[in-house]
Amino acid sequence: MWIKKQIPNLITLLNLLCGCIAVIFGVHGNLELTAFFVMLGIGFDFFDGFAARILNAQSELGLQLDSLADMVTSGVAPGIVMYQLLSQVFGKPFYAVPQGWDTNEIVMSLDWSYLSLLGLLVTLASAYRLANFNIDTRQTSSFIGLPTPANTLLIVSLPLILKYQQEIWVVELILNKWFLIALTVVSCYLLNAEIPLFALKFKTWGLKGNKVRYIFLLCTIVMILLFKFAAIPLILLLYVLMSLVFKKESSN
Repeated sequence: MWIKKQIPNLITLLNLLCGCIAVIFGVHGNLELTAFFVMLGIGFDFFDGFAARILNAQSELGLQLDSLADMVTSGVAPGIVMYQLLSQVFGKPFYAVPQGWDTNEIVMSLDWSYLSLLGLLVTLASAYRLANFNIDTRQTSSFIGLPTPANTLLIVSLPLILKYQQEIWVVELILNKWFLIALTVVSCYLLNAEIPLFALKFKTWGLKGNKVRYIFLLCTIVMILLFKFAAIPLILLLYVLMSLVFKKESSN
């Protein structure tokens, strides 16, 4: 019985492990692998809650552990990704390994702009949202403000779009400093905004009460097939717009 109740926590720890690996790759500038491990971690984040419900193993420990894991995978990792993207615009990205352990040598080896640190605002806003989520009794069956995994998927999709969908206008847009700064500010706002958003958790599989969810999932599949990684920002925009249009559904 004890082992069964620990299965969701084990899945949560796999989320945390993926987040830690993503941070390592992010610091070294490999944003493609960072995105891969972030997405894998978010997958574990979905299944830990699913496993907890199936096994009837919800616990206060699991709730706190889930937030701690999300803080790394959907808080620290996307902040580093945004930092690295801003670094490409403002200065040299930080992934060079300094020779030796001399402090002065390490500092001098960082050819960066302090403006790149604006990307870490994503981490701070994510931390605030996760802490607030744990004490907000209104968010038991829906969300108020953008969930951190959704915001993270938006941010980690950017380097994937740059690598695999290299249309000139797309590259110029994503690597525009004003676009990245604006996206950082908007994402921080959406994380903590008083905007009701519907949850994708199905209490039943029937159409009644789930119409908006099914429409959203269908649109998501179509957009991914059409636009690949570029579909992720569009899906997020659709998610927010549908939540605003169908406010009643957002509270169920």
